[in-house]
Amino acid sequence: MRSLWPFRQKVAAAPAAAEVLFLHHAPQRRVDPRYLSWSIDISVFAGGLWWEGAGRARRGVGTLPVSPLALDNKSLNRLTAALGPAYLRIGGSEADRIHYFAAPPGEKDALVLTQSQWDALQDFIARHDLGLIFTCKYGLFRRSEHGSWDGSELERLLQHARDRGQRIDVFELGNELNAYWAFHGLRAQPGARRLAQDYDRFAALVRQYFPGARISGPGSAFWPRLGEAFRPFTRITPRFLASLQQSLDIVDWHYYPFQSERSPLRTRSARLESMLDPRALDDFARYSAQLARLRDRFQPGAELWTGETGSAQCGGQPFLSDRWASSFWWADQLGQGAVQGQRVMVRQALIGGDYGMIDRLTFKPRPDYWVSWLWRRLMGEKVLRVQSSDPYLRAYLHDRPGGEGRTLLLINLHSQALPLRLRGFGGVEGCYMLSAKHPGARKLKINGVRPRLRKGSLSLDDFPLAPLPAQLPPLSITFCLL
Repeated sequence: MRSLWPFRQKVAAAPAAAEVLFLHHAPQRRVDPRYLSWSIDISVFAGGLWWEGAGRARRGVGTLPVSPLALDNKSLNRLTAALGPAYLRIGGSEADRIHYFAAPPGEKDALVLTQSQWDALQDFIARHDLGLIFTCKYGLFRRSEHGSWDGSELERLLQHARDRGQRIDVFELGNELNAYWAFHGLRAQPGARRLAQDYDRFAALVRQYFPGARISGPGSAFWPRLGEAFRPFTRITPRFLASLQQSLDIVDWHYYPFQSERSPLRTRSARLESMLDPRALDDFARYSAQLARLRDRFQPGAELWTGETGSAQCGGQPFLSDRWASSFWWADQLGQGAVQGQRVMVRQALIGGDYGMIDRLTFKPRPDYWVSWLWRRLMGEKVLRVQSSDPYLRAYLHDRPGGEGRTLLLINLHSQALPLRLRGFGGVEGCYMLSAKHPGARKLKINGVRPRLRKGSLSLDDFPLAPLPAQLPPLSITFCLL
């Protein structure tokens, strides 16, 4: 693919000064201890069709076959251990065509999740104390057959897992069921009421085998600028939630703020100028609030989760989603999600694709990995209210893990230094500031030091604590200890 660099960035002139105000000392929200979570796509895990090197999408997936991911890779395990605790989601578009443990007779080129792969996954989550979110197969069938979902193939996996005392924390049925028309054809698109009937069957089956597990749904895809898109055909969430007989534990959704050049439908293309535009970032809050109202109306006992998110649909944008430029939307969406009441944020992906936090081919961490690494160490569960006077300066405040002190996250989207005033915070102990040479940089620095895992470990003590500057550097992300 062609390189997207250099970009010509359109930016607003920085004001004389930006002010961040501490609004209230009582926590506004509380996130799950595993708030920052991530996925490994079923295509990467089991060896299906994937994105690296693919120039286009075909029915929602990439076009290049990949080998199954080796979960015993030392680099992968070191990097995973440094990001826990978390939920690991195994899902993605091919979750609906995969077979469990054996291919049916006569199906050529069937994608199979083998028993040995499943058991290796269980070893992996036990090694890192991960909670498992598993996207169960909904299946590919005609619209007239929805409402009579057959769980016999899934039951084989459930029986195996229960008999061996294996772990599945959260179950969901199907991947982006409101977008089946795009992935599997118009005749495969389920209607909301029949989908609810299938979900009731699914929940009843799961609870027979794993009564303590949680059920999540519907995992609808929301498009930038369009939301859940076209009613009533793909805007299924309201009627689905209203039609359920079994209760949900989690109401979740999928959201990518941008679309890569592989995507056949682009309502907001992944370009640097859009990824640094606060108006584009603000869509997350709007759709999150819509989903919260539906939850409150139809499933008031359920939590809200962002079940899948990445910088750009269809594998991420080459030369952008894997660079420093991607870290701004990610840091901001982590902050927004906590403010909006999302209990868990599942990043697509831990590894794989241009949007993977770890490069699948080299097992090297990308800039978004280090944003996540700092968030895990500095941003606790309690969410407090702050206000920024400048839309290009994003500000979020949490208590620190362990409850001693607070951390203020400042994201400067300006391309020039920004004078800063803090009001109501008291003193600043020091800062951890992420910066890079330019938005297209593959590597970043924390307080001037390039982060590296040394013999499998790295700590905050490896970085000298820096004072808060009077002016925030351009295009920087700063964690301030209060």
